Amino acid sequence: MNRVFLFLFFTAAAAAQTTLMDHNLNAWSMYFGDHQIGQSKWGVHLEGQWRRADAGLSWQQLLLRPGVNYQATPRLLLTAGYAFIDTHRYGDYPVPVKFPEHRFFQQAVWTQRAGRIDLQSRFRLEQRELGQPGNAARPWRHENRFRYMLRANVPLGQSKYYVGLYNELFVNYGRNVVGNHFDQNRAYVALGRNLARQTRIEIGFLEQTLQRRGGVIWEHNHTLQLAVFSRLPFRRK
Repeated sequence: MNRVFLFLFFTAAAAAQTTLMDHNLNAWSMYFGDHQIGQSKWGVHLEGQWRRADAGLSWQQLLLRPGVNYQATPRLLLTAGYAFIDTHRYGDYPVPVKFPEHRFFQQAVWTQRAGRIDLQSRFRLEQRELGQPGNAARPWRHENRFRYMLRANVPLGQSKYYVGLYNELFVNYGRNVVGNHFDQNRAYVALGRNLARQTRIEIGFLEQTLQRRGGVIWEHNHTLQLAVFSRLPFRRK
């Protein structure tokens, strides 16, 4: 038993020595739009995210994510779409070169209320094609990922302000995933304000814990966020 304990102890110690921690201060600006078409159940999802590293001084990622919405019930919104992501080199342990990603996604968003608190559960599946520049034999790598987010908006008294909270877990799956089924976790807190005509704005902080491929490098991304949300419908004249 003592030998087993010593083996596990020294194995864990060796693994800890090979783990590299990368702490970054990032700044993200984002737009999320879910726009109903006329009086129908169909709509358009429009999303753009400008992600900057080094406290906003250099590029981290560009993300563009359009999609098609279907309001299945007053509480259930279904979306399918495409995303383009361009990832740049950043941090103390940057990737060798910046690389693109093409991604298809399907998601379901379920909303409900608990007293005055708005709750939202989002389930998302992603099929990812990640570019591998310089790899002529395998220029693209396919991966699948599942994401679950639980969000709450807590109103502050009778004002237009609220506190936004969420946690989102990312899990890789499929035959191409070997050592890192856990991909990342995002914990978020923000101060939001409801504006006129189904639009709101948030200023918040996101703590992103991300396991890079191979499981050796762990990113701890401390991220300031500015986000605009809109549900303005596209009306027919």
